[in-house]
Amino acid sequence: MMNAPTRLDRRIALVDLLDRVLGGGVVVSGEITLSIADVDMVHISLRTLISSVSALMPPPDAPESAL
Repeated sequence: MMNAPTRLDRRIALVDLLDRVLGGGVVVSGEITLSIADVDMVHISLRTLISSVSALMPPPDAPESAL
């Protein structure tokens, strides 16, 4: 009989999580559809990029062709 794989219970501080997310960036997307009687009335598509500015911008000494 095989044992079920155990989940590692790693706890991470909120500040460490934010540091990792802002360091590399994360994209969050979602869709919402409001319908009445199976008729779609409103469709909303949401997308956002969360990152630090330094992760998205090239270094100041980068050549213009790198943009």
